[in-house]
Amino acid sequence: MSITTKTSSTLCEIKVSYTSKVKVSDRIKITSSKDACELFRKIWSDDLEIREEFNILLLNRANYVLGWFNVSVGGTSGTLVDPKLIFSVALKCNACGIILCHNHPSGNLNPSNSDKELTKKLKNGSNLLEIQILDHIILTTESYFSFADEGVL
Repeated sequence: MSITTKTSSTLCEIKVSYTSKVKVSDRIKITSSKDACELFRKIWSDDLEIREEFNILLLNRANYVLGWFNVSVGGTSGTLVDPKLIFSVALKCNACGIILCHNHPSGNLNPSNSDKELTKKLKNGSNLLEIQILDHIILTTESYFSFADEGVL
């Protein structure tokens, strides 16, 4: 079979798109971890105390929110996070910044070693892509922990 015949029947076209219907002036601007926490609380599922989830906010250069994305939903003690998925979404919407967030159903605000390792891994990847990890927030029903505020980002 020639390459022409194979190409038309076996090659998949890949399309990448992001569409925003929100004017920049109508977008939410994040100026602090408190702003991000309040927004995450509004978009979070009703399962904050039941199972762990991982969400991200995607921001433009001026820290206006382009959108949010649910990366994963797990069980009572963890959720799997795929860095490729996070960065593919960030690249798709041409984000300049990402704010990471996951909840601890237990109510414990302390980041685990896994939380710290994941943050470091994502920060290293973001440097290569020139997309800034602005914060990683751990959310509970009563409070939150900000990696940026605590100087551990």
